[in-house]
Amino acid sequence: MNTPFEHHFSGYASLPPRRRKSALRAMVAGTLVTAAVMFLIDPANAGRPKPGFEPTLPQRPAVATPPPTAGSIFNASTGYTGFVEGRRAHQVGDLVTVVLIENLTSAKTAVARTQKQGQFAVTPPTAGPLSFLNPNALNASGGSSFNGQGNALQTSTLAGDVAVTIAEVRGNGTALVRGEKRMMLSQGLEWVQFSGIVRLGDIDQENRILSTQIADARVEYTGNGSVGRASREGWLSKFFNAISPF
Repeated sequence: MNTPFEHHFSGYASLPPRRRKSALRAMVAGTLVTAAVMFLIDPANAGRPKPGFEPTLPQRPAVATPPPTAGSIFNASTGYTGFVEGRRAHQVGDLVTVVLIENLTSAKTAVARTQKQGQFAVTPPTAGPLSFLNPNALNASGGSSFNGQGNALQTSTLAGDVAVTIAEVRGNGTALVRGEKRMMLSQGLEWVQFSGIVRLGDIDQENRILSTQIADARVEYTGNGSVGRASREGWLSKFFNAISPF
């Protein structure tokens, strides 16, 4: 007597060996491809920092300038600070410290309520062929009501400092900054990547600027390691959750 398991796969067992192997390979390949795609498209499973946030350094001059003669009062090769600009960052490759003070709070409340009532009454005549009708049997009434309520609250807070470099200076007084900070901890690697557009006039004397003053700001804070992997859902669970109709 066949078991329910054998009865269920009786059609598969009756296939020729070659077709049976092809079907098994196709099923295994499809499962692996689906799992790989779901694993790679998940941003939480990033195993390494994204490219494009490398520091930008000033370009070297094409023609080397001759070294200054000894004994001169002004020696440009030892570095100097402009009288107008001062030490404030304004050129490609200069360092800017971004102070992250992001604090976002969103709340949403929705309440809906409906109510409807209806009544119908007929009074039969007291005399004639319809006098036998009961007045209470001809009365009808109906009603419907709906009451719904929803509430959502989300709070996000990010604080800290990250140093970036000026990657591009534009003619309207703005500049593109980008940079990253990587920290190798005992349980893995963590990194913060930042990019955005700043106005050079908003940079203070200490070359610091608030993240709320930066346009098109993009902040990515993630990491890898055993702790990060333990807090994420496995690829097989994601696969079954994706195809589950419940």
